[in-house]
Amino acid sequence: MTDARTAPARRRLAISVRTRIVAAITVVAAIGLLAVGLSVYFVERQRILEQVDARLHDNLDSARFIVEAGNEGRLWESSSAALAAIVQRMSPDDNTGAMGMVDGVITTVPGIELDLDLENEADFARHTDALLDGADPLIATYAEGDSTWQYLAAPIRIEGSPEPAEVVFVLVYDLDAELAEINDSAVMFLWASGIVLIVIAATGSIVATRLLRPLRQMRETADRISVRSLDERLPVVGNDDVAELSETMNDMLDRIDDALDSQRQLLSDVGHELKTPITIVRGHLEVMDPADPADARQTQELAVDELDRMGRLVQDLATAAALHGPSPVQPGQVDAADLVAQIARKAQGIAGAAVEMGPVAETVVMLDAARITQAMLQLAQNAVTHGGGTMRIGSSLTGDDLEFWVRDHGPGVSDEVKPRVFERFHRGTDASGRSGSGLGLHIVQVIARAHRGSARVEDAPDGGAVFVLRVPRVAAVADGARAATDIVIPPRPPLPEHDRSAPAAEGGR
Repeated sequence: MTDARTAPARRRLAISVRTRIVAAITVVAAIGLLAVGLSVYFVERQRILEQVDARLHDNLDSARFIVEAGNEGRLWESSSAALAAIVQRMSPDDNTGAMGMVDGVITTVPGIELDLDLENEADFARHTDALLDGADPLIATYAEGDSTWQYLAAPIRIEGSPEPAEVVFVLVYDLDAELAEINDSAVMFLWASGIVLIVIAATGSIVATRLLRPLRQMRETADRISVRSLDERLPVVGNDDVAELSETMNDMLDRIDDALDSQRQLLSDVGHELKTPITIVRGHLEVMDPADPADARQTQELAVDELDRMGRLVQDLATAAALHGPSPVQPGQVDAADLVAQIARKAQGIAGAAVEMGPVAETVVMLDAARITQAMLQLAQNAVTHGGGTMRIGSSLTGDDLEFWVRDHGPGVSDEVKPRVFERFHRGTDASGRSGSGLGLHIVQVIARAHRGSARVEDAPDGGAVFVLRVPRVAAVADGARAATDIVIPPRPPLPEHDRSAPAAEGGR
């Protein structure tokens, strides 16, 4: 089990979001720069090597041309003379060297200073002579020690030449020196890339800090918020996604605060409501005379009655809690006229009810027929308990809304009580002076709100009260359309067999 004291230390050891964002951006930028740099480097390196080979072939063609052209239109008097002319006439290039040799011995060097001095490269001369095969020219690579050269060795033979009859012209390119320029550029690129990465990391850190500051404030606020302190809210700055997140978090905190307040109030009300019958039962049991059958019977009846009231309270609480769940209603297309007819038939089965059908709206709406039926039957039960039992049930269209109503002929509801009649645990008394659970009309209001509607009570024209359940006509079809093929009106249920003079179930008024 994790010790709560170790949580802050573990959080401090974790890598922050800002660090991870900056690291990710920097790594991606570094990989991109490295990929670009390597691609350019190897392409340029290959281009330089190909240029060296092309220059060697060009110099081979030049040597052949000099040999064929002769000395001022005449044939060369010797192979050595032709070699000397080739070496002297060669166009000097950067990082190059030239020489002439006979049988692996250097005999001729240019008269000008070149970048690469081959006069003392006897090992290279012997190496090149060993690789020559007949009169064919050779282009190859020489790598010994710290030297890496690309060279051309072209044998030269002049007919009738005195000894030496065959000489060799050698042209060398220093590959290390040729590639040094691009290597220097690569080093400069690495330095520039390092500076760019530092700038990217610094800029990313600044931007991430500014963007994540609201998130840090959210975390700090969340650390301070507890069940006992939900008054604090997150600051909303700007109009970006983080600001929208702050607004959403504040809305969530408002809902949590309201839910906790409602829970506290519910627990307080339930505790108070259950305390009264428990106290009554306990008090009568303590003073009951077990030897007196009449006293014991009266105490039993009182205890059973109080326990029944507690049971109804618990059942109403469970119903109200279910209506606050994630899916309190399941809307479907319903014919409003047929639904009111069903409700009226079911209401006639309530003990003491005398139901009369009133005007009915002809329309099809989207609502949860079972929940609307539950709410209307609760209003009908309320009319029996508090309105004498005689009632009218109907519906009407008001703009874009459909209103279901129950009209009773009781004493009505005073103007002082009307604003509180749908509140939880607000109770009225029936004709016998008994009060209900205080949840019946509250459940009606919750069902109405679940349909995005409302519930209200009005004074009837000739006395009594009219309880109205208003719901919007969501996805309604044209007025007058009937969906009788989809909705079947069941036959009137039989009346209950119990004594209709018995006390009715208590309503919520």
